[in-house]
Amino acid sequence: MSRMQDKMFNCEKELTLSVIGGKWKMLILWHLGKEGTKRFGELKALMPGITQRMLVNQLRELEEDLIVHREVYPVVPPKVEYSLTEHGRSLMPILEAMYDWGKDYMETIGLNPLIREESAK
Repeated sequence: MSRMQDKMFNCEKELTLSVIGGKWKMLILWHLGKEGTKRFGELKALMPGITQRMLVNQLRELEEDLIVHREVYPVVPPKVEYSLTEHGRSLMPILEAMYDWGKDYMETIGLNPLIREESAK
């Protein structure tokens, strides 16, 4: 059951922002969508500055919202992989449009990106 079931939203846009909003969720979705399935440590390495606790919380919320799939393998040591669900994959055109808009806006206002463009897309 999605954690959104008990919440009230004024419109669909508010619901969408509730699912993907925040500092880290879009980055998590971007990496899973562009690079495919990742393990926890791989995701953490791709996002300098995120704490382990925050990554765990964000992944849990995305899983509860049916955006990310968590696969646990019965091996020792434990192996857990994260990937996008069908709903998660359907967000990629939105994230790509946001990336393009942000890139254009950054150029318009003369802001220098902190990362190289090639590594972002």
